[in-house]
Amino acid sequence: MDLNAETRKLYSWIAQVLVQIGNLVLRLLWHLVHFAISIWYFALGIANKIESYLISSGLLKSYKALNAGKLKYLAIVVESEEAYQISKVIELLQWLTTIGVKNACLYDAEGVLKKSKEVILGKLSNATLFEEADKNDSLLDEKHITLEFASLSDGKEAVAKAANLLLAKYSKFTSFGGDQEEQTFTEAHLTEALGTIGCQGPEIDLLLVYGPERCHLGFPAWRLRYTEILHMGPLNSMSYGFLIKAIHKFTTVRQNYGK
Repeated sequence: MDLNAETRKLYSWIAQVLVQIGNLVLRLLWHLVHFAISIWYFALGIANKIESYLISSGLLKSYKALNAGKLKYLAIVVESEEAYQISKVIELLQWLTTIGVKNACLYDAEGVLKKSKEVILGKLSNATLFEEADKNDSLLDEKHITLEFASLSDGKEAVAKAANLLLAKYSKFTSFGGDQEEQTFTEAHLTEALGTIGCQGPEIDLLLVYGPERCHLGFPAWRLRYTEILHMGPLNSMSYGFLIKAIHKFTTVRQNYGK
């Protein structure tokens, strides 16, 4: 009996030791993987900064031939907390005018940029509001840019107005005994309703997201049918070289959709 008890204790002790060793090995492996990933991202960050410098300094010849004219309409989506950095937004817009972007939409969900549009326009001598711009005049100035300011409330208001318009049309159609099949709302009906109330807006070619979120943060979805979306990182670490790279990538990608 004593021998069996001692044997069981020995087996129990060995099992505990093996479990502790296994936990130690797993923890060591986790730290090694974490260290390797950290080193990888650190090296990638340095490589990206070097690439950004080479692009912005003009040392990479492939980025010199930038045809910004292919980018008809650009959207800049900024996380609302970072949108308070108006000086950064103005610097970003100055870069866009230098590159040759003609039309841009500034968006943040809470409307911070929209409230600051007078300040932004006051700092940019070659910028006008999109809804007030004369297309012929904008062609005269190579560095001219038209700006549109939008927020989450604009999208909600547009959908509400379009829904009310469709509802009124549906109710009127029903009162005359219309066919139920013809009363089904489609994307074409919504597009037509948005156009009728003047809220459709130009479709976006390229959307650049600045902030921690990797999404469009509520930007009107009906304007994003064929949009390329790129996450550019925090506004504080924005880079002129990466901006050129993003636009260059868009202009060189083959687009197979009929637009």
